[in-house]
Amino acid sequence: MSHIKDVTHQRQTPLARALNAAPDKKVTPLDAFRLARTRWLAGERLDIGKLASELGVGRATVFRWVGSREQLYGEICSQLFTKQLERAEQAAKTKGTDKLIEILEMLLRALANAAPLRYFVEQDPEFAMRVLTSRASPVQYRCVQQIRELIFQLVPEPALPAEELAYIIVRLTESFLYRDVITGDAGDIDAAVRAIRLLLTAPPEKKRRR
Repeated sequence: MSHIKDVTHQRQTPLARALNAAPDKKVTPLDAFRLARTRWLAGERLDIGKLASELGVGRATVFRWVGSREQLYGEICSQLFTKQLERAEQAAKTKGTDKLIEILEMLLRALANAAPLRYFVEQDPEFAMRVLTSRASPVQYRCVQQIRELIFQLVPEPALPAEELAYIIVRLTESFLYRDVITGDAGDIDAAVRAIRLLLTAPPEKKRRR
């Protein structure tokens, strides 16, 4: 009988052994991110101490994982931006520069209608603006990089270098998307799209002959 057990054990695949093993209960930084994202999507303020308690780890451990509360918010908002951008890319029907304008319009309208994002901004506008528009946060940097890549792919002859143009577009869209916080006026996606179109369809500057 023991011989049969030994043979059965030897014939087990790595998958079979993994399925029979006790589940790994180790908590990781990704668990902290997923929990924080769930709380944020529900409209809750993030509290590192509460997150740590729910995860069963120390507060210092969570801070070591995420860097700071502001950086954690930044990672969550960055992922929201990336997902909405991917959806817009998949839904776009046009080509070339028109496709990029279509993508950015869909992206802006999705962000304007994203209830968790709007609630986050309404809860603490000053803090939210630091997370969403500060160079210290990952949000702005990642937005610029992703739009730069789309410019490379879709705009044959941009009027400005792709990096510079992407940065201008991001700053411009921030000003229209969060205009209610910045100036007190209502946000204006239509105006943002018109400005983006002007930037992306402007002819490249002709090089002067020496």
